[in-house]
Amino acid sequence: MSSTVDAQVVQPYAQALMSVARSKDMTEQVGEDVRSLISLLQSSEQLRDFLANPFVKAEDKKNVIGQVVSDNPYLRNFMMLLVDRRRILLLEAICQEYLALLRQLNQTVLAEVISAVQLTEAQQQAVREKVKSMTNAHEVELDTKIERDLIGGVIIKVGSQVIDASLRGQLRRLSLRLGTGT
Repeated sequence: MSSTVDAQVVQPYAQALMSVARSKDMTEQVGEDVRSLISLLQSSEQLRDFLANPFVKAEDKKNVIGQVVSDNPYLRNFMMLLVDRRRILLLEAICQEYLALLRQLNQTVLAEVISAVQLTEAQQQAVREKVKSMTNAHEVELDTKIERDLIGGVIIKVGSQVIDASLRGQLRRLSLRLGTGT
């Protein structure tokens, strides 16, 4: 499937899940459950392969879903629907889209932060404040990644904006200036 077809399929399902969550006043709870589910899918190749396998019976997939998502009946039923409609292989994309809708609802922006080492809570809070001042968002959600070859500093990506405050970036800029004779 192409990415535009995926988006055309993913968005309505994510919107439907959001609609159910809003009607039950559970948008944050569903959001937390969706984050846990994404984490589980990303850490378990076996689960991803099992759910995406067209030769596994729908009932077997539903049994596993019932064990994995036992606490939230709305999310569990939603996943059962995805199995019935043969859309379960798009589960992670649908969950990501739900989180995007939740951020939009809460006026929250997602900032990808890449650093050489794990950031302390104080450093994360400083990044949140910087992003809030840049975007006028009410809240900032951080997606942190470690990239050792940055040497030091951070790279912050918010939408199409990139702030490269890494040592690697500073060295690259200095090298460009020295190379052009400026």
